[in-house]
Amino acid sequence: MPPRFSFSIAATDGAARTGTIAMRRGEIRTPAFMPVGTAATVKAMKPGDVRALGADIILGNTYHLMLRPGDERIARLGGLHEFMRWDRPILTDSGGFQVMSLSELTQQSEEGVAFKSHLDGSRHMLSPERSMEIQRNLGSDIVMVFDECTGWPVEKDAAAASMHRSMRWARRSRDAFDSGVEHAAGAALFGIQQGSMWQDLRQQSSEALQNIGFDGYAVGGLAVGEGQEQMFAVLDYAPQMLPEDRPRYLMGVGKPDDIVGAVTRGIDMFDCVLPTRSGRTGQAFTHDGPLNIRNAKFKEDTGPLDPDCSCSVCGEYSRAYLHHLIRSGEILGAMLMTEHNLAFYQQLMAALRGAIRKGHLAKFATEFVSRYRRE
Repeated sequence: MPPRFSFSIAATDGAARTGTIAMRRGEIRTPAFMPVGTAATVKAMKPGDVRALGADIILGNTYHLMLRPGDERIARLGGLHEFMRWDRPILTDSGGFQVMSLSELTQQSEEGVAFKSHLDGSRHMLSPERSMEIQRNLGSDIVMVFDECTGWPVEKDAAAASMHRSMRWARRSRDAFDSGVEHAAGAALFGIQQGSMWQDLRQQSSEALQNIGFDGYAVGGLAVGEGQEQMFAVLDYAPQMLPEDRPRYLMGVGKPDDIVGAVTRGIDMFDCVLPTRSGRTGQAFTHDGPLNIRNAKFKEDTGPLDPDCSCSVCGEYSRAYLHHLIRSGEILGAMLMTEHNLAFYQQLMAALRGAIRKGHLAKFATEFVSRYRRE
């Protein structure tokens, strides 16, 4: 019988690791990139096609799904996997970031966050206990604790207060998760390290989380406007504060060169809306950096988006055709651009895994970033 959750490391190269997370719905190869399926769909993609591109796991969004169509409805319909026809693992975020960034008239307290829906103004309360209930209803494989995502810039005292509240909420999330015995038997729970840009706060957060105990650990509170240099400065120490034998997940990251830099610093899992959102607006990620297909210079360009990409979009369609589709607002344009971007990200993750296994990660990272940023 497949394990509830296990993580094995096959090879290391410096701080970087490659390995496998084994769960009842399948294995996740790490480092892994999780396409974002905010509202029970990876936008512009069919689930089978997402899997075919190399994704072992996707991300679902607690906040959006609780509001529409509702977590109770999804539970009645068999859970999120059955609802969206994705039979592989799903990680669900806790809803904390969205409730604080999207909702109107939020009122935060020790209990949780009271808010008005950005859809219809209806009133809701999201707490650690309610977040665990929603994720249980969805049937999530990897559940995230409810936390407060500290924004940037922020004063240290405020960051400390936010971090300590998140640690209290992590304890409540753990207790609520464990009370759902049937769910806990098949799912994993990840804690989230907070502390903004201060090393001592990150250390305190890490110790608090490990005292509670989790299956995996996320580095939260980054990619919130601090810039790559500051993010990497935190990643130079933050992952090493977390247990070596558990997966490390960097939430909400990122651009291809962000991911490469984070992998070299010991991160195992990533998610970001960039490849799908950028695809829908006409931006392609390539080995030579981002490409805006709306640009007039591509209107008679017969070449592929990226000559070094093995996806079917690059094999079949020209830049000129994609330029036409995007400029015309055709749905196929969003579909093809999204498919290419997700393929590019999965090819990058496979290349990173291979470089770690061969002990060539430093060389790969230097060459990739140099070419990606060349222009």
